[in-house]
Amino acid sequence: MQELILLRHAHAGNAGPEQSDSERTLSLTGEAEAEAAAAWLKASGARPQRVLCSPSARTRQTLERVLARIEYSDTRYEPAIYEATAGDLMGLLDQHRDADQVLLVGHNPGIETLVALLATGQSGEFRGMPPAGIAWLEINGEIEPGSGSLKAFWSP
Repeated sequence: MQELILLRHAHAGNAGPEQSDSERTLSLTGEAEAEAAAAWLKASGARPQRVLCSPSARTRQTLERVLARIEYSDTRYEPAIYEATAGDLMGLLDQHRDADQVLLVGHNPGIETLVALLATGQSGEFRGMPPAGIAWLEINGEIEPGSGSLKAFWSP
């Protein structure tokens, strides 16, 4: 059985003049949320063998706070996570089936749709991943709709 820990980046500030969306950084609220998410992951015993993170500034900053607290072995910045659909994320995760526990740090709506799709088999209008929200799923078999069960959910 594989475990997937899906973490949405914490709150980000608005883009400044001449700044792209991917360059947006965490707000003060987001920094506190990321610290709280890191503390929860540590207390919950997260030990991902592989970490996949969008290369955006806000996801990298969220991840930095998490990695300062938990044990991990392999971090990869994956451009495909930025603006990914749930299907894109499933395809990416399928490429990392060799890792028993994977932490993916990304964005909505892809993350929340992925959680709904894995846990229920349907994507619908799921709106349940707040900034810095964490869904920890156990996958039984292939990574496909309905193959996951929600082990834990946390939000700041």
